Amino acid sequence: MKPTLFVLAAGMGSRYGGLKQLDGVGPDGETIMDYSVYDAIQAGFGKIVFVIRHSFEKEFKEKIVSKYENKIQVKLVYQELDYLPDGFTLNPDREKPWGTNHALLMGKEVIKEPFAIINADDFYGRQSFELLAGQLKNMADKKYSYCMIGYLLGYTLSEGGSVARGICEIDKDSYLTEIVERTNIESVDGVPCFTGENGQKVNLSSSTPVSMNMWGFTPDYFDLSEFAFIDFLERNKDNLKAEFLIPTLVNTLVEQKRISVKLIPTPSKWFGVTYATDKPDVVRRIQELIEERVYPDKLFG
Repeated sequence: MKPTLFVLAAGMGSRYGGLKQLDGVGPDGETIMDYSVYDAIQAGFGKIVFVIRHSFEKEFKEKIVSKYENKIQVKLVYQELDYLPDGFTLNPDREKPWGTNHALLMGKEVIKEPFAIINADDFYGRQSFELLAGQLKNMADKKYSYCMIGYLLGYTLSEGGSVARGICEIDKDSYLTEIVERTNIESVDGVPCFTGENGQKVNLSSSTPVSMNMWGFTPDYFDLSEFAFIDFLERNKDNLKAEFLIPTLVNTLVEQKRISVKLIPTPSKWFGVTYATDKPDVVRRIQELIEERVYPDKLFG
């Protein structure tokens, strides 16, 4: 059974200033998503599922999905604010999306096999997809035993501004023991650091493993997520900005010893378009990979 790639593409990217998932960075207008799909096909994934919003469905189908016809099976699912469990209604003042783990729940009806989940606007690298596909193919008969691709912090920073990263702690066997979301991470004089609770700068090692939201799950994670989302909604009735996030739930389940998560280190260097000023660097790096013959000039020509 081939694994599925689940792509989170429902966000608008407020800091970037537009629908960055549809922004071309390759010589033939390829998006970062296109390179992820190409790498996934090469790595042996058998299906792509995109979670989007109905508001840009037509444009997404025309600009993205049409490229993959006869290349790989593609399905679309949708994330909207009012997609809530029975018994819950949307607060009319709620504007912020529910978060990545809510988006993940939208795939339950179409994903019945081990699957990877990634962000649409992150470039993960061919080796990361190969490593994850290999691990997922060994997970078909397992439950509550997951994995994630771990990047070196120094390979994930943006020159355009500060970033948020999931800082990972692992045991001697490379299983996740804790993941802590750190915000405002930036390089100061070549040293990564974040701003602590008291406003002081706290240094981090460039070799610190971090999560870039590249996870490997089996379908039982949907059931865990459904129960957790109900609990989340009950606890956050009056919080209009609370988000139901994958790293947060994974960390809770790890602490409760209900799941195990193997961290798989990757040599790949991440890049993406967190900020609009990041785009020229992404275009340059893509061109370098084309010149190195990692990718053809036209991915799906």
